[in-house]
Amino acid sequence: MGTPGDGPPGTGAARRAVEAVWRIESARIVGALARWTGDFALAEDVAQEAVAEALVGWARDGTPRDPVAWLLATARRRAIDAFRRRSALDERYALLAGEDAGGGGADDLPWDPDRIDDDVLALMFVACHPVLSPEARVALTLRTVGGLSTEEIARAFLVPVPTVQARITRAKKTIAAAGVPFELPPVHERAERLGGVLSALYVIFTEGSTATAGDALLRPGLAYEAIRLSRTLAALVPGEPETHGLLALLELTAARFPARTGPDGEAVLLEDQDRRLWDRSAIRRGTAALRRAVAGRRGLGPYGLQAAIAACHAAAPSVGATDWERVVLLYEALGRVAPSPVVELNRAVAVAMADGPSAALALVDDLAVSGRLSGSHLLPTVRGELLTRLGRTAEARAELELAARLCRNDRERAVLARKAAALP
Repeated sequence: MGTPGDGPPGTGAARRAVEAVWRIESARIVGALARWTGDFALAEDVAQEAVAEALVGWARDGTPRDPVAWLLATARRRAIDAFRRRSALDERYALLAGEDAGGGGADDLPWDPDRIDDDVLALMFVACHPVLSPEARVALTLRTVGGLSTEEIARAFLVPVPTVQARITRAKKTIAAAGVPFELPPVHERAERLGGVLSALYVIFTEGSTATAGDALLRPGLAYEAIRLSRTLAALVPGEPETHGLLALLELTAARFPARTGPDGEAVLLEDQDRRLWDRSAIRRGTAALRRAVAGRRGLGPYGLQAAIAACHAAAPSVGATDWERVVLLYEALGRVAPSPVVELNRAVAVAMADGPSAALALVDDLAVSGRLSGSHLLPTVRGELLTRLGRTAEARAELELAARLCRNDRERAVLARKAAALP
């Protein structure tokens, strides 16, 4: 970045500078402003106004020496203007503005370096407050903590921009109506509330690692944003093992990204992946995070157990050499800690590898009878694979064709259709 002496950088360079600062520092900026104003929605609004002003001002005057201080000072002035306009809040405005309402220099900022971590963490807890729906939590987290635009969020989740804007607007109004304070929740509430933060990050990553719909199997930008936010969370709450468990799971899963798609973007199944392409640095980071989760000595939670399963795959030179018995045990533990039909289905896959397809088919048939995965392509996909291994090709083809009809992702659907067509 330039300094005031570098001269005007031009519109394009200014936009790149603003985008870079916002992507890296948005959570700290919004967090500091929210703590200062006590108004979450206002903090986000004035931060956006400051960004808009920077696009014009930096193109004209050059990138400031301290871009974060510039954005904070500008946003602060905008907030003071907003308080001025609220005649009922004159007293509060006087308290906030002090003697120098028109100052705004770097030395006059509401910026407390010792509170930065708390600000970001509080921002995460507010964005993932239980009063919000899961969809609103994800949108607000990406917007305020991740710094993504509404267009980027809409593109990532394949929903219209107005839908994302409406979710974010409703979320802000809900937070205001519920009187949610911008602060870390009390210690006795923190563990419960942390689950919502972890869940939002997990949902963001899952959509990035296997898109639910569209013509791309992966959305790496979304997945890596979830990893970045998870790293931040793990650094801010180092004493919570599940934050490290989630980070381990995301790193170990993302390590396979380079091998999960072919040259044309087609899906490559686990047994066909070139493991030499797996990201060894991500595996080392994930393994280290898993060790920190285990060191918590509370027993692994749902994310830590999934990370341990991912670590089994990462350590194996091939599908056949994977420690499937350990994977089965880990899925059994996961089923007790966080029971779900998807966990049961994944356990059946592991049982098929450890004990053969017949034992696994019985588990899958029980799931089918329960109806808990009706409408999902996952169950007929697994059932088709098991029937193929048992030589029951007509039934297998019917299941794989059903799975292809139910699947909304074009790349996955193509794989299922090819498998069905290849059966005799």
